[in-house]
Amino acid sequence: MDPILRSREDDAIQNLVLDAPWFKSCRRLCAYISCAALREVDTSKVLSYILEGSSEDIDSRTRNKLYVPRVEDKNTFMRMLNISRTDDLIANSMNILEPAPYDSTRNVPEDVMLANEPVDLILIPGLAFDKTGRRLGRGGGYYDSFLKRYLELVKDRNWNKPFFVALSYSVQIVDDGLIPVTPNDLPVDAVVSPSGIILTVPVENTVSS
Repeated sequence: MDPILRSREDDAIQNLVLDAPWFKSCRRLCAYISCAALREVDTSKVLSYILEGSSEDIDSRTRNKLYVPRVEDKNTFMRMLNISRTDDLIANSMNILEPAPYDSTRNVPEDVMLANEPVDLILIPGLAFDKTGRRLGRGGGYYDSFLKRYLELVKDRNWNKPFFVALSYSVQIVDDGLIPVTPNDLPVDAVVSPSGIILTVPVENTVSS
């Protein structure tokens, strides 16, 4: 993909996310930290907005809580840990940024699975998506495993299901039926591409108030 086109699409996708009602209303979310080597849609603008906020929106910023991935082993085990600043991140063996074992204040970061309140939104990467919400990952199963565990927690605690949103370049949108599906695959609720937001389920049924 042409670097200039990629940059334009990164900006367009992130602007759509920032303007979306389900993003503006969320107070707690999980989001991936994009990696250029993996050709993932950039999330730096979205993460900066959450972590830095603005002087005009300081109250909203303090209400937002962000969890990002940390891969613990090669057996599809991934945790989502809370960060409050970019200094809480370190590069792993694959040069992908993830939460350090201790944050900048030497505290152990909170695991979303142990949090007292649910997340409203989960931003998810992938290789390909279709308009029915099917997602093709990289084959490691990290996200599908995490999402299944989190949905079990949601059910046990009688929480509202978080809204699953995939970020996709235009070339990653494929025709329906081309993405293989297994029993472990979970569909997303929306796909954000440069051309707009594709909702696969009604927003009001998935976003907690």
